[in-house]
Amino acid sequence: MNIEIKKSQKPVKYEDALRFMEKRLMEIDQNKSNNLIWILEHEDLYTAGTSYKENEIIDKSIKILKTNRGGKITYHGPGQLICYFVIDLKKSKKDIRKFISTIEETIVKTLKYYEIDSFPDKDNIGIWYDDNSKIKKIAAIGVRVSKWIAYHGFSINIRNDLKKYDAIVPCGIKDKGVTNLINIKNQNYDGIGDKLIENFILNLKN
Repeated sequence: MNIEIKKSQKPVKYEDALRFMEKRLMEIDQNKSNNLIWILEHEDLYTAGTSYKENEIIDKSIKILKTNRGGKITYHGPGQLICYFVIDLKKSKKDIRKFISTIEETIVKTLKYYEIDSFPDKDNIGIWYDDNSKIKKIAAIGVRVSKWIAYHGFSINIRNDLKKYDAIVPCGIKDKGVTNLINIKNQNYDGIGDKLIENFILNLKN
């Protein structure tokens, strides 16, 4: 599997990122380009996936960008690592559940490298952390598949402003919280993007 690695040093507008992924999807479908893994960051932004509900918006004054990804409503902003991808599943077993598991395993393994224990939840997509018996989300996952090519991606909260989540019901889940890596363990996470890419590629090959 040939994969292009792209890392943006400056924040990328959500609309620009989506256009880039959709263009790459068409190119992959036509065998004109490689798969993509893209590490980036967004400015302050709330996005709503295809299954969100209006009652999940608590602060009605915020602007919501509706998207075609799976999932509900979430927040993106400075201090949050975004990993987008455009991956052709036609050359594997066309197994979307297995692909989601690959993403989950990638995040869990990456956080384990930083001595943080996390876990997926079969009932609530994403990666979670047990904070003294309070279950909090540390990573969100939103994927869309078109022509058996998976795109969009996942986000990991590193040092983002958690108060931004007060305006919404994050991912439509009312009984769980949200946290970030700095709150869990105050250490240097500068290399987390590279470690994430390394683990993602290894897991995609398995």
